[in-house]
Amino acid sequence: MMKLSLRRLRVGNVVLGLLMVVSLASAQTTAGTQQRPTSTPYSGDLSIFEYPDRDKKLQIDRVMDLLGITTGKNVADIGAGSGWFTVRAARRVGPTGAVLAEDINPAAIEYIGKRLVKENLSNVRTVLGSPENPRLPAGSVDAVLMLKVYHEIAQPVPTMKVLQRALRPGAKVGIIDRNGDGPNHGLKHDVVVKEMGEAGYKLVGTYDFTKADGQDYFLIFQVQ
Repeated sequence: MMKLSLRRLRVGNVVLGLLMVVSLASAQTTAGTQQRPTSTPYSGDLSIFEYPDRDKKLQIDRVMDLLGITTGKNVADIGAGSGWFTVRAARRVGPTGAVLAEDINPAAIEYIGKRLVKENLSNVRTVLGSPENPRLPAGSVDAVLMLKVYHEIAQPVPTMKVLQRALRPGAKVGIIDRNGDGPNHGLKHDVVVKEMGEAGYKLVGTYDFTKADGQDYFLIFQVQ
């Protein structure tokens, strides 16, 4: 009887130990994948991005100058939305360049497709990405712009690591956003710099001239 009790005690201790290991592993996994607060990706009326004087207020030509977007370059518009930036970049790079208009919202991709036909732009390709992967071809772009998009990315570090595959040597990644806490459609400048550093990028430019359009900062990164 005593031997049987001891055997049961040993089995019970083994089971308890295994449960503790599983519980600890689960806790570590949860901690490792903890997400910072983000905004829900926009899926409403896309025409709101087309308000008057946005070109002037955002100084989009200056933005493209700083990103090195010139004739013949390949550009990615991540989170393209209505295609507001897409069409401007397409005109800037001309027929020898190309623009990849990426969005995770199928409605946005359809909207941009119709817009390209209407505006007779043949140097743009639409790309339906996923929340963790923009799905751009490897080595395809010289510059990237993320306009009011970064604060919506739930897994920024792995997502931006994936983006590196699409970048050509010396490519620049521009992020225009406003300071905020995540859920309020903005993210603090320092958080963006920290996360991009963890993803393997270095900050090469910081500007605030986009404030006139309600955007608090314009950051430029390159792969370290």
